Amino acid sequence: MTTPTGSPTPASPPASTPTPLHLSGNNAPVAAEVTHRPSEVTGTVPKELCGQFFRNGPNPRSGWSPHFFAGDGMLHTVALADGHATWYRNRYVRTPLHAQPGASRFALAFDPATSRIDYRVTTANTHLIAHAGRLFALEEGGFPYEVTPDLTTLGVFTFDGALTTPMTAHPKTCPLTGELHFFGYRLRPPYLTYYRVSAAGEVLQKQTVDLPRAVMMHDFALTAHHVVFMDLPVVFDADRAAAGGPPWRWDDGHHARFGILPRAGEAARVRWFDIAPCYVWHTMNAFETDGTITLTGTRVPTLWRQGPQDLSGGLPTLHQWVLHLATGKVTEAPLDDVPSEYPRIADTAIGLPHRYGYTAGFTLDAEPRHTEVYKYDLTHGARRSTHRFPAGHLCGEPVFVPRSPTAPGQEPGQEPGRESGREDDGYLLTFAHDRSRGTSYLAVLDAADLGAAPVAEVHVPVRIPAGFHGNWVPGAPRLASEFPAAAGALNGP
Repeated sequence: MTTPTGSPTPASPPASTPTPLHLSGNNAPVAAEVTHRPSEVTGTVPKELCGQFFRNGPNPRSGWSPHFFAGDGMLHTVALADGHATWYRNRYVRTPLHAQPGASRFALAFDPATSRIDYRVTTANTHLIAHAGRLFALEEGGFPYEVTPDLTTLGVFTFDGALTTPMTAHPKTCPLTGELHFFGYRLRPPYLTYYRVSAAGEVLQKQTVDLPRAVMMHDFALTAHHVVFMDLPVVFDADRAAAGGPPWRWDDGHHARFGILPRAGEAARVRWFDIAPCYVWHTMNAFETDGTITLTGTRVPTLWRQGPQDLSGGLPTLHQWVLHLATGKVTEAPLDDVPSEYPRIADTAIGLPHRYGYTAGFTLDAEPRHTEVYKYDLTHGARRSTHRFPAGHLCGEPVFVPRSPTAPGQEPGQEPGRESGREDDGYLLTFAHDRSRGTSYLAVLDAADLGAAPVAEVHVPVRIPAGFHGNWVPGAPRLASEFPAAAGALNGP
């Protein structure tokens, strides 16, 4: 989660300011960029896991930032091959903000002479995705930055100039076509633009979507035939931005609604469905059945009513909305009352009917006693099982990886993601922090038996701060000996 360009970033905190939540405990940044061998592996790394696990997150290079979403992007990765964990590495994404620690993002990005915003100025701190043989570090206020598997920053990527807006940090890849779907929102008209990119990386569609004002649209959803946008009551306040204050605020006068748009109909218009006021940080998935679209995501009742430091509006819980296409009505209901975030499913089920989904427990405590990962059975609308980490162990987003190269839930001649009893045949990967050791590890959990002990834990001799989102990218990882010598020598035991 992050917020785009719009307010100045002070170079240092005010005098006598206590350490804020976003810089406390395992939220605190780390200073060093390192490459290490694992210090310990418990359990057995599955041989079918050959590739790299990546995670992105905010890590202010100056050691301080005014908000959780303002820190410089730092990538962390662990490479697995042939039943072994071979190396861990972390690197900053080299952006203009990284080059000037503590500088004002607003001052670097905004040109007062032209009133233009330079979207190359971004934290790149929210997500990492793979598409068309490339890796992109993403943050919704700017352009993507391309990086290599060893985390070297290659630079801004704009799809040969077709990308002229920021790019959401939550694109969706269709498992049936391989197309990448995403949007960009801006602070001035046109406020919202939808993009569709081929599996080879060519922009096939670029379409503006009518919105009455600038809103913070963090995520969206994909179905087999539509995209679903979320126009919610966190709005841009130009007066606050001009005065140097937080640019986003809750507006009770702005109606909450979901909009559906055909995926490949440039002449089509978005159709809006009113919902009860709320904010949705992340969608788990959406799909179409029998004249309805069902969307599942993490919902908070209100957000930032008194500004971006106000988190009194409630904690996120899993919620479901059903859009009735014939009547225009929406039915909605909570699926759980336990706070959780970072919902994920098997990527082969994106946009299609699915059974299982996973979330991580959510808390505003910088040092909670424990954290958990939850598995949901969406056919029954209930939490199915829980993996509780030991006391003092803090986990992050759970990323599903199929056990077999054949997509989970896919039988010969069957569309990916269809339920066949094998949709959860795989692993959940997440970084976890052991507070007693002061170090972190990659946890490999059995998605089919979530309550069981971890299949493997790959410990590294450093702390990996709590971050946002990441992905598993299959393929033989590079050998550590192939890394550039500069700042890349293997320095583990």
